[in-house]
Amino acid sequence: MGNQLLENLKSAILDYDPDASADAATKAVAAGIPPAEILAAMTEAIREIGDGFNKGDLFLPDLVGGADAMDAATPIVQEEIRRVGAETKSAGSVVIGTVFGDIHTIGKTMVATLLQAEGFTVHDVGINVTAEQFVDSVRKFKPDILAMSALMTMTAPEQRKVIESLRAQGLRDGVKIMVGGGALTQEFADTIGADGYDPTAPGAAKLARRLMGR
Repeated sequence: MGNQLLENLKSAILDYDPDASADAATKAVAAGIPPAEILAAMTEAIREIGDGFNKGDLFLPDLVGGADAMDAATPIVQEEIRRVGAETKSAGSVVIGTVFGDIHTIGKTMVATLLQAEGFTVHDVGINVTAEQFVDSVRKFKPDILAMSALMTMTAPEQRKVIESLRAQGLRDGVKIMVGGGALTQEFADTIGADGYDPTAPGAAKLARRLMGR
């Protein structure tokens, strides 16, 4: 029974069905399946989508659909983790967002989905995020990595502002910072003091693992 429930959950994510995903996660929790096993099934599904995207077999709508389905189930499992006090193994935690003045979400969503596929716990703080909001998120979630996206040349300097704000608050040394987006280059990333840069979503996910020493 338990295996079938997990298969149903994986199928819901692979079918990009948030309602079915949430329902399957609820039933898996009710059946007493350990949260770690439920998350493992979800990760397996999202990894399959990520691998398909990397190979060119799947496309951006598939990434977005898989992320939506996984996001629908995740709070249900997280609540069970809090209830039973269980600990789950994670590759690390990431706060990700698009900088202030920039409302582009596609690249950020792609990276967030692939980070989940790599086993990271992802806190997506959205688009048009101010430096102060990034700082507050770092203080709140205490992530291993802060990932910032900027698609436009005029918004790229916001990444420098975030790094400077973290430094001013004494938080910079406690978090690795990776940046990306169409407006960026490796030279720019080095200039603003980021720890890593990659121009592609799959590359960014692998960069996160390297920053974690994995």
